[in-house]
Amino acid sequence: MPTKGDAPVLPGARAIARHVRISPTKARRVIDLVRGLPAKEALTVLQFAPQQASEPVYKVLASAIANAENNERLDPDSLLVSEAYVDEGPTLKRFRPRAQGRAYRIRKRTCHITIAVESVPAAQRGRGARPAAGAAKAAPGKAAPAKAGKAARASKATAADVTEATAADVTEAEATETTEAPAEATKKAAKASKAAKKAAPPEETAEDATEDPTSETAAEEETE
Repeated sequence: MPTKGDAPVLPGARAIARHVRISPTKARRVIDLVRGLPAKEALTVLQFAPQQASEPVYKVLASAIANAENNERLDPDSLLVSEAYVDEGPTLKRFRPRAQGRAYRIRKRTCHITIAVESVPAAQRGRGARPAAGAAKAAPGKAAPAKAGKAARASKATAADVTEATAADVTEAEATETTEAPAEATKKAAKASKAAKKAAPPEETAEDATEDPTSETAAEEETE
């Protein structure tokens, strides 16, 4: 694979529009919007951009995508805008007549728009240009302590909420037990009294059992 310095050059394509009748300054404002974006997303941005230069830049980007798809056999969804810049073209000089025979110069500027796209793996796609390897490795290390601190705070907060909830449940259970205990005791006492009444013999039978049999025989002899 060909290399550009130390970094490998990814497969891609480019398109150039020369002698575009617009100021380079005005075209650079639009070019800065799409540099580093995925190709499809850049087309959407240019489609709704209000600047006048968005139309020629849109055409150049669409041409670059078509070159990559048809000439290099690349997937359009994997393309990224790797290069986008505007060069100043020749300036057309015109003159406007002014008072007292004077002539003021009018400069009609032109520019050359260049856009290059590259096929990038899915892991490296995203908004903005591709970050350097050192920056990509350093970012997670810096963010790790903050994430750990947030996780610890969240765990402490959840533990405190759980303890408060359990304490509230315990107090409610104790309150219900204290209120329900007298009622249950009275119910049990009523049931015990009813059972005792059912088990006890009737009063008449108890009196008959206590009478002396000798007295009955004595009463029978007197009557005779």
